[in-house]
Amino acid sequence: MNYKIKKFNNGLRALVVPMKSTEAATVLVLVNTGSVYEEKRISGISHFLEHLFFKGTKRRPTAGDVNRALDGLGAEHNAFTSKEITGFWVKSAAKHIGKSIDIVSDILINPLFPAGEIDKERGVILQELHMYQDMPQRHVMDVFDALMYGDQPAGWDVGGTPDTVSGITRPDILKYKNSHYLAPNALVVVAGNINAGDAFSKINRAFEKMPRGFAPKMKPVKYSQSGPRVKIKYKESDQTHLVLGAQAYDMFDERKYALSLLSVILGGNMSSRLFMEIREKLGLTYYIRAQVSSSTYGGELVANAGVPHKDLVRAVKKMTRIFSQLYKSGASERELRFAKEYLRGTMALSFESSDEVAMFYGEQAMFQKEILSPEEMLGKMERLSKNEIKVVAQDILDPRRLNLAVIGPHKKLNIF
Repeated sequence: MNYKIKKFNNGLRALVVPMKSTEAATVLVLVNTGSVYEEKRISGISHFLEHLFFKGTKRRPTAGDVNRALDGLGAEHNAFTSKEITGFWVKSAAKHIGKSIDIVSDILINPLFPAGEIDKERGVILQELHMYQDMPQRHVMDVFDALMYGDQPAGWDVGGTPDTVSGITRPDILKYKNSHYLAPNALVVVAGNINAGDAFSKINRAFEKMPRGFAPKMKPVKYSQSGPRVKIKYKESDQTHLVLGAQAYDMFDERKYALSLLSVILGGNMSSRLFMEIREKLGLTYYIRAQVSSSTYGGELVANAGVPHKDLVRAVKKMTRIFSQLYKSGASERELRFAKEYLRGTMALSFESSDEVAMFYGEQAMFQKEILSPEEMLGKMERLSKNEIKVVAQDILDPRRLNLAVIGPHKKLNIF
């Protein structure tokens, strides 16, 4: 799968991945901004902006016009905000890619941000925050981040708090948009059944008026830990949800490939150690999994589970025992071969979709000096030995580095 990348006069970069195996095409715009770029008073403003871009433009001035234009193409569309990236994507029939690019450029370059729509959307976002508070399976990751990073942007909820969202003003929104939504701070990705030259021309025309400039840099993220830690959020619920994990490697560290394999062995599928021991043998949970995340400032290896209240300590002790076994002995050759084949298979399935391809290449192009193809990335994993996995396990799964976040009707835990 070949890609082409280009930089335009205003500093905007574009990446195009032609795919002959699909009749669809995805346009994805990534902007290098998110909650780690925010000040505490306006925490959540990146997410607020993500919502507001769909509320009217100079060419599509009425709330709903943008969605109607996209629905008229039969397109799927959405947006997301993370710690470091805000993204906007449209997936449509390939013949509509020019219209998709035009609509996405319009919302980012010509938004109106009407005061009335800001106030209405503020109410929507407040309800979204309350909704996530009522979803402990999701919200427990926010508790984990707060435990890991404390009171700094990396430890804050991406959506902000009800107080900060309530206090964000229209001048705050305009100032943040004008300082972050700049051509050199953005990347446009198109993947699908398209011609690369034609896609570049359409992107250049649509985004040529995106402003130049230099976006603010992220403040350094501070991290320190001297021993295992626990953070509990008391909540009456039908089930206790937990995250057990440790700080891992940033996205530039080559050890991340070994960590991905370790994560699969630990809890990446229904054949993993955590799933077999805690769900299949003990019947303590319906869901349990391990996953890796990485950013420019760090990373995490975590295991998530939902367990009966009375079995929380038992489940965590069993999980830490499984962590400890990998820490002491590493993985077997059979487990390593199995994990490599699993990742090869899941990656092959994901690349049937233009939106997955766009995200795969786009995330790399945003931050990495070198963009790897799926084959090159898999090659790095294929070459890893059992000893290299063990070295990473002994680094990350050190019992002194563990962190436990819990949501449930608990006030105190004696686990570590």
